[in-house]
Amino acid sequence: MILRYSGLTEIKGSLIAVQGVQHVVYDEVVEIYLDNGAVRRGRVIQIEGDKAVIQVFEGTRFISLSNTQVRFTGEPMKIALSPEILGRVFSGAGVPIDGLGEIASDKYMDVNGLPINPVSRIYPQNYICTGISSIDALITLIRGQKLPIFSGSGLKHSELAVQIAKQSKLSGDEESNFAIIFAAMGVKNDVASYFTKEFRNSGVLERVVMFLNLSNDPVIERILTPRVALTAAEYLAFELGYHALVIMTDMTSYAEALREFSSSKGEIPGRKGYPGYLYSDFSSIYERAGMIKGKKGSVTQIPILTMPGDDITHPIPDLTGYITEGQIVISRKLEKEDIYPAIDILPSLSRLMKDGIGEEFTREDHAVLADQLFASYAKVQDIRSLASVIGEDDLSENDKLYLKFGSYFERYFINQGINESRSIEQTLDLGWKLLSILPISDLSRVKSEMIDKYYIKDKESLNFEPGNFLENENQI
Repeated sequence: MILRYSGLTEIKGSLIAVQGVQHVVYDEVVEIYLDNGAVRRGRVIQIEGDKAVIQVFEGTRFISLSNTQVRFTGEPMKIALSPEILGRVFSGAGVPIDGLGEIASDKYMDVNGLPINPVSRIYPQNYICTGISSIDALITLIRGQKLPIFSGSGLKHSELAVQIAKQSKLSGDEESNFAIIFAAMGVKNDVASYFTKEFRNSGVLERVVMFLNLSNDPVIERILTPRVALTAAEYLAFELGYHALVIMTDMTSYAEALREFSSSKGEIPGRKGYPGYLYSDFSSIYERAGMIKGKKGSVTQIPILTMPGDDITHPIPDLTGYITEGQIVISRKLEKEDIYPAIDILPSLSRLMKDGIGEEFTREDHAVLADQLFASYAKVQDIRSLASVIGEDDLSENDKLYLKFGSYFERYFINQGINESRSIEQTLDLGWKLLSILPISDLSRVKSEMIDKYYIKDKESLNFEPGNFLENENQI
């Protein structure tokens, strides 16, 4: 029998407490009836004897201590799911906000998800082509991987997120089974409108499921948003066989909401005021990526976070880096030089990249080309440091070639148009064209047969004059 409890013992921030409850479980959904007839929802987040602490999703404004009734439903929070969710826009709590009505379904799934048995996991392979050269060639995204983007406040990570969502595609004949789940947390109205407009105008909205938690929405809803989005992704992947790419921005807003939530519970803070369980909480989100034996689909994650003060050692990027399989770092220095996307290659990496590239997946020269580009660009940084001390005029001719390579690498390989999508063949050929600036003797990480096949020995044909490079690139 389901009972209603009248009266509250305490209201604190977004939390309320009810005394004298029985048979209540953690994460149980609660219906809260206000004296004005309104009904709000919440969930049990703490149980102490016969006292239950409830997190109210819509906030506690207008809730009365004496005239409020609470009903425990006996179930965790679930969302309705069906193939109809593709092309739809939802709030951070999974409520439709696009004016197209409710989702008609008899399928409901717990937003907290179910842990994947490690024995049932399949090692991620096969790459996802983003159309962005610096990612596809050097920080390759693999299906089932979790690859975060570390950005800074004011940098163009929102534009990068939209570009990835619009351009990403699978190799082979599986394109029809590709879906994007886009979750935005704590964004302003104009940013949310930008996301929706871009997806609608580009024609990709029909394969996108959007979850938007706005900055004026309840802070507590941000804690639900990534879990609701991942539940939709798991349904599409493991029930319908889709390869789901989940883009979540901004995980820093999520962590701030978690800190506020923890503070309201009176918990002892950890590093920089964040709760001590921030690592395990992040893990409960990030570890929902992967592939399962016997299931056709996969869940791939690209969480985006803004590093407070551009500090990569801050708890949010620090813990995220421990859990995930690499990172894509956005450089403020490169963005000031008007380079987009301003991806800093050297601190970026994809730990699963080696198993999803090569002859079976991309091209046989991909791995050695990426190694050589990394090594050559790293040497560019050393030579730039030397040039800042002794001046460029006193550098050797070989060092000057490296400076030229570094400048062209940033300008034409990393930098590309916000609506420009490059195939993996264009990207790899462009990498070889840049390496052809350097003498063969310096390409120590490339086998001779690869050099014979791809290295351009006729320097006159490179034509690196401004205005001609991109024209030649399109001919590759």
